[in-house]
Amino acid sequence: MATTIAPRRRFGGGDLNGVLGLVVDNLSLLAFLATALIGIFGMPADLVFRKMFPGTAFGVLLGNLAYTWMARRLAARTGRSDVTAMPLGIDAPTTIGMALLVLGPAFAGYRQAGMDVATAGESTWHLGMASLVVMGVLKFVLSFFGAWVQRSVPRAGLLGSIAGIALVLMGLLPLVEILRVPVVGFAGLGIVLYALIAKRRLPFGLPGVLGAFIVGVALYYGLGPVGLLGSGYHAPAPWTWRVGLPLPSLGFIDALPATVPYLPLILPFGLLMVVGGINVTESARAAGDDYATRDILLVEALATLVAGICGGVAQTTPYIGQPAYKAMGARWGYTLATGVIIGLGGVLGYLSNLVELLPVAVLAPILVFVSISITTQAFEATPLRYAGAVVFSFFPPIARLLAIKLGDPTIVDPAHFGALFADNGHGISAMAVIVILGNGFIITSMVWASFVVAMIDGQVRKAAGIVALGGVLTAFGVIHSVAPIGSVYLPWLLDAASRALVWQFVAAYGALAAVLLALSLGGEQPASRPVAR
Repeated sequence: MATTIAPRRRFGGGDLNGVLGLVVDNLSLLAFLATALIGIFGMPADLVFRKMFPGTAFGVLLGNLAYTWMARRLAARTGRSDVTAMPLGIDAPTTIGMALLVLGPAFAGYRQAGMDVATAGESTWHLGMASLVVMGVLKFVLSFFGAWVQRSVPRAGLLGSIAGIALVLMGLLPLVEILRVPVVGFAGLGIVLYALIAKRRLPFGLPGVLGAFIVGVALYYGLGPVGLLGSGYHAPAPWTWRVGLPLPSLGFIDALPATVPYLPLILPFGLLMVVGGINVTESARAAGDDYATRDILLVEALATLVAGICGGVAQTTPYIGQPAYKAMGARWGYTLATGVIIGLGGVLGYLSNLVELLPVAVLAPILVFVSISITTQAFEATPLRYAGAVVFSFFPPIARLLAIKLGDPTIVDPAHFGALFADNGHGISAMAVIVILGNGFIITSMVWASFVVAMIDGQVRKAAGIVALGGVLTAFGVIHSVAPIGSVYLPWLLDAASRALVWQFVAAYGALAAVLLALSLGGEQPASRPVAR
């Protein structure tokens, strides 16, 4: 049979929207990485911009080039011109975790051990490289099991877990940043909603993201210098070219032993990205683009692995907003352009200048749109009878959001946080419940939605089995880790107080599994009809 050739399509407004959205996503995370490492922990700026940024950006380039090729291949095979490439970029949760829980504390530890700033920075960089290599190898191995997981987990579990992340972490957190400089951020957000949610045409056919970007920048640099934005305005730093080549290096090899204390964090980071890759593949499939799960995961793994070898410290992942980019009208040109912009930016150094130049309030509105699109799709692509399962899966991400904010030492004093966490005068403390529920939230959401779907389908014994699996995962901290930082563990090695917490949550899953098993003894029953009121 002759291969069907999809109609050729030039780079259009939808691709421009996609480029802006995907570039903004990556810029915002690079901005966070730089702010945390330089501003909070005092690492040398030159090290971050010239050594960490180039390798990290190179991973984004390679991954987006591969996803662009996959989209063109799918378009040729199906004869469709509306295929949208899978977006790839720097992963948000693990970048935040690497900066605040691995790299920053490691740098502080090296300094306390007597290293000078330059040596401590170099050791921290090598640790970041080694961590990325470990995650890349883990993802490569797990990628061969991705399709099996996708067949085994219901769509409500896959899309529900990712919609919860989108709603509270990709939506609410950027919204908070928008409203910290409300005159700038709210205007930009309104334009994004006007053009991309209401689907109204902007003057001159201007793409929605570009329109929001132009208005936000104009307001920020128009009102800020004259004092109308208060403390929300910061004058840009002078432009500086910081050239850095992402050359392969064996520096990570000597740092591999240093990753051992951080493995309880690093390994779950890699595992969560595999689960996330499965989810986004299902999300793209629901939107009409049927990519092979294994191929998506292999690209993600190899991009992370190469980034680590070339000096990167933040892993890449396929982004959860593929349907949102499709709704923008983006096809495959946006991933190609984004890869080149980010990749060259890491080499030539202009990414560091953009990170210093663009305020978060200008960058964040597109993230809110992506959040809305993903959450909406979870309901549109899932049968209505499973809507309750989707909603139920939102609660662990909400807990994670609360834990992030309550764990911020600028909001709650660490000593007070510890006291609230340990207070068990009236059962498990609310603080402990919030933290434990939020730890491992992606997998928790999948487990919760899956057992509810099984019950809705009348497969109560299957629901009991899923709940029992949740208990096993809980015992080792894969979900509901009792460690505030969310690390995995062997429960018998924990202290008595922590071990008691673990067994209470394991027993909760065991009790529910036993109840469901008892309910199933009369045979699997179809769902009962609602009683008329």
